[in-house]
Amino acid sequence: MITAIVNFKLPADIDAKKAAELFKGSAPKYRGMTGLVRKYYLFDDKSRIGGGVYLWKTRADAEAVYTPQWQAYIAERYGAPPDIRYFETAVVVDNESDKILAEAA
Repeated sequence: MITAIVNFKLPADIDAKKAAELFKGSAPKYRGMTGLVRKYYLFDDKSRIGGGVYLWKTRADAEAVYTPQWQAYIAERYGAPPDIRYFETAVVVDNESDKILAEAA
């Protein structure tokens, strides 16, 4: 699995309430997305950073979404291009399902 952390600078006029509205507006398009296991939206008022943490089945699934067009959409919507970082994710502890997900080594 792959964890992608996507961050972007937010304009000064986006507070927590406005960020939540924007995030809720985009959330439905991620439902049922190929390879996406889970997505968390992020907001940090102090540093003016927004973004998401995504858990993907494969890096190819993530890269199929983070196209130049998607990056341009993020830049237009929030006023800054995204920074995308990828991490191998070999183990996930899921307390809600009481499971530990581990990829075969």
